[in-house]
Amino acid sequence: MSETRYTGRGIGLAVMDTGAYPHLDFRDRIAGFYDAVRGKQACYDDNGHGTHIAGIALGDGRSSDGKCAGMAPGAHLIAVKVLDWRGSGTVDQVLAGVEYLLNKQQELRIRVVNISMGAFDEEGMDEDTTLVRGVERLWDAGMVVLAAAGNNGPRPQTIATPGISRKLITVGCSDDDKETQVDGGRMRNYSGRGPTKACICKPDLVAPGCEIISCNRMVRPSDSPYTVKSGTSMSTPMVAGAVACLLEKYPYLTNAQVKLWLRDSCVRLEMPDSKQGWGLLCMEKLMR
Repeated sequence: MSETRYTGRGIGLAVMDTGAYPHLDFRDRIAGFYDAVRGKQACYDDNGHGTHIAGIALGDGRSSDGKCAGMAPGAHLIAVKVLDWRGSGTVDQVLAGVEYLLNKQQELRIRVVNISMGAFDEEGMDEDTTLVRGVERLWDAGMVVLAAAGNNGPRPQTIATPGISRKLITVGCSDDDKETQVDGGRMRNYSGRGPTKACICKPDLVAPGCEIISCNRMVRPSDSPYTVKSGTSMSTPMVAGAVACLLEKYPYLTNAQVKLWLRDSCVRLEMPDSKQGWGLLCMEKLMR
């Protein structure tokens, strides 16, 4: 089920998550909505995670006089609900969301896909799974797909699926040394580490993810327009928004070229490659 509203030009940024509350900071830029969970037509978020992600990626900060703006306020949002009110979903729901994005790619000018979710298996995960192969179809269609490294670190081989894919750009958290509330508990050093089971170096890069202020799902009139969340889920839309800005400036870039630009613009940190990959996202160098 989908609903198309926004008809302006610009970069289409898809968020596959729990949906999106039509927040003031981006509600006039919602280009499409698809609900693989309940089949609803109107854009909604019964969890709040997807709304927070969307705000980081492309909120314009209107509710805070610009103070809490996201990375790419010129982009438009395609919200794909593949997770329920608990933040849980099935492979079939994710694959339905993938199919929607493939069908709407040209119409909604979808260039970037943010996947701030993932599954983790203690025994290690294989790239040759239905979920990974399904999500990789988005990359093969030319979209830049970013996936969270997950919050199962700090041991090796703790990258979440589909972030284990060698095609996708996997994002870890650069500041997980700070203890904070993640996934319902107090955690630190949680960012997923590589290498993958196939000995692929992951994550590809890192970005801030600790105590990020972004858009809130406002259930009651008294609710604050912003809330704080932490995790690699928050790091990923920072990079997704950065990629949208890059494509606004250089729309001819392919997803493979974007990946190389990101690699070459990162700043190395004093941490192992298994945690930082290429290094820390640097907007100044990326947008050179």
